[in-house]
Amino acid sequence: MVSARLGLSVGILLLLGCAEQIPLARGELQGIEQPALSSWKAVAADNIIQFETQSDEGPYSVNLWTVLVDDRLHVFAGDNYASWVAHIEKNASVRMQSGDAIYRFQAERVTSKAVFQRFSEAWEEKYGNPPRNNQIDETYLFGLTPVP
Repeated sequence: MVSARLGLSVGILLLLGCAEQIPLARGELQGIEQPALSSWKAVAADNIIQFETQSDEGPYSVNLWTVLVDDRLHVFAGDNYASWVAHIEKNASVRMQSGDAIYRFQAERVTSKAVFQRFSEAWEEKYGNPPRNNQIDETYLFGLTPVP
């Protein structure tokens, strides 16, 4: 019994310590809305961003990895039809947080093989390995267009 409690306690502590790295769902992002930037390089330099979609129950946010391709930020779910992907299919208005700044975007699923190839190269350069699934028709990649 003691070892089970100890294991559970250690597991919870590890999860809390790694929460920034794991896409745990939360609610509305807290920060200051800012106008669109002229360059997204500084935001793309973040290893992890906070990303908010709109569910039927209200704001839904997760931590995601992002890369910059053709001066446009992209978020990727791989072949996982995540909740945030389903939300975007219903409402393409999303928000992203970097530091205390929050930015508004419209998300659009990428269907171009050429853009997906450039995304894959940028992903590997930034994170050290290629996306697990490189088949554009089996994955969920979204380009983000800033809302002024």
